[in-house]
Amino acid sequence: MSPAPDERDRIRAAMNRILSGEPEHSNGALTIVALAAEAQVPRNALTQRHPDLKNDFYDQVRARGQMPDSERRLRQQVRRLKELRAADAEGIARLKADVEALVGALHQSVIENRVLRQKLSEGSGVVRVLPQRRDGDTAHPLRPI
Repeated sequence: MSPAPDERDRIRAAMNRILSGEPEHSNGALTIVALAAEAQVPRNALTQRHPDLKNDFYDQVRARGQMPDSERRLRQQVRRLKELRAADAEGIARLKADVEALVGALHQSVIENRVLRQKLSEGSGVVRVLPQRRDGDTAHPLRPI
């Protein structure tokens, strides 16, 4: 499909209307989609046939101290992702600390168990074997049943 002879003029006129805040055929957003709708041309007219006009539009938006809507959305998404990444890093740090504490407790229990088994096998010291808990017993595990 070949472009209409007045396509570039329609795009320039649409740029002026959007940038002046007086759109007629679009929502006036600072996007290529809105510019194409305002110029009543297909979007690929800006992305493929007239990329210079697309770039000029974005340059004019930035020159006015504004930010294109697509860039604003991407910046918001980047900010949210950075916040999520920071929260994940905190969670991972807490989990690592928990793992270290649990490994330490397990190591302590293994050592104590080894000492108790050694005392039991040597017959030295007093080691009391607690009765096994039965299902449904609610007795405290350290008190004899």
